[in-house]
Amino acid sequence: MFFASDNSGPAHPAILDALTRANEGFAMGYGDDAIMDEVRERIRTLFEAPEAAVYLVATGTTANALALASLTAPWQTIFCSPVAHIHEDECNAPEFYTGGAKLTLVGDSDRMTPDALRTAIEGEGNRGVHGPQRGPVSITQVTERGHVYSLDDIADLTATARDYGLKTHLDGARFANALVALGCTPAEMTWKSGIDSVSFGGTKNGCIGVEAVIFFDPAPAWEFELRRKRGGHLFSKHRYLSAQMQAYLADDLWLDLARRANAGCAHLASGLRALPGVRIDGTPDANMIYTHMPRAMHQRLVAAGAVYHILSDTLDRGDPDEPLPARLVCDWSMPDHEIDRFLDVARG
Repeated sequence: MFFASDNSGPAHPAILDALTRANEGFAMGYGDDAIMDEVRERIRTLFEAPEAAVYLVATGTTANALALASLTAPWQTIFCSPVAHIHEDECNAPEFYTGGAKLTLVGDSDRMTPDALRTAIEGEGNRGVHGPQRGPVSITQVTERGHVYSLDDIADLTATARDYGLKTHLDGARFANALVALGCTPAEMTWKSGIDSVSFGGTKNGCIGVEAVIFFDPAPAWEFELRRKRGGHLFSKHRYLSAQMQAYLADDLWLDLARRANAGCAHLASGLRALPGVRIDGTPDANMIYTHMPRAMHQRLVAAGAVYHILSDTLDRGDPDEPLPARLVCDWSMPDHEIDRFLDVARG
C-alpha cells in the first residue's frame, strides 16, 4: 500500500535487462554511443520532429533547469504556476543554472489560464533597465495537483506566449501519463500545440533515472551541450542513460506503464469516492489524487502500514471525523489487490 510517489516504485525488468546488455564490452562515452544514436532517432520519430535536438540527463530537475537555462537570459523571468516543480521542489535550480533569472508565478492554481498568463506577462518587462525582462513560459504536464491540460489549453497558453515573442517549455516529468490520459500523440501535445522544448520524463514511469530534453528548433542545442558539461551533468558512461531510454521506448513500454499507473489511480479514486467522509479534490486526470479523508481513516491506514503523504501535522490529535488532506500517487507496479486492501482498511 505504497502511494507516496511514483518515484518510489521499482524499475521495470526490461530497463534492468537493457542495462545488463549495455554493460557488455566497450562503448564511446559522453553520448557518442551507438545506443544513443538509436534513441535520438526513435524520439525524433515519435515526436514527428526529424530536426529536433535530443539529449539525456539523469534527473528531472536537471532536465528542467538546463532546458530553461538554454532559453533564458540571466536578466529575464520565467513564467510558471505557483505550484510548479521548478518553483516548489527544485531548490532554486532554474535560478542557479540560468545565472540568476527569476520566476514569476502565474495565477493561483496548478493550471495557468491565458488571461492569468497575460496579466503576469504584462506585469513584467515594463520597468526598463530596472526590472526583469520577459522570458519563457514553463507548463507542467501532468500538473503538481494531478491535472492534465487539454491540447486546446496548451495551444492557448503558447499562443499567449507568442504574442509577446516568448518561448515555451513543457515540464513532462509525467509526460506519458498525460499523453495516455489525452489519447493524443507526442507531437500533438508538444510542438503542434506550440511547445518549443520539453523535458520528457522516464524516471517516474519505470526507469532508474533518465530524462530526455528535446528542442524542436535545434538552435539552443550547442548552448545546452555547454551548460550540461559545465554543470557536471554530461555522463562519461552515457550508454547507461541511453540503454534505459532505449528499453523505455521499445514496444511502447512507456505507454503501457503509464496506462497501468493511470488505471490504478482511477480504480483507487473510484473506491475512495464510495467511502463516507471522503472528498476528492477536483478530477484526478492521470496517476495522482489529492483528497480529504477523516482523521480516523488516516489513523487506520497508517497503523496498517499504508504509506502516502498526509498533508497535515495533526494526525494524532483532534476530532476523528475531521477531514485531513492527503496526496496519493500510483506507479506502474501497484497491483489491484494492494489498492483494494487500502480501500478495505479505509472502510474500516
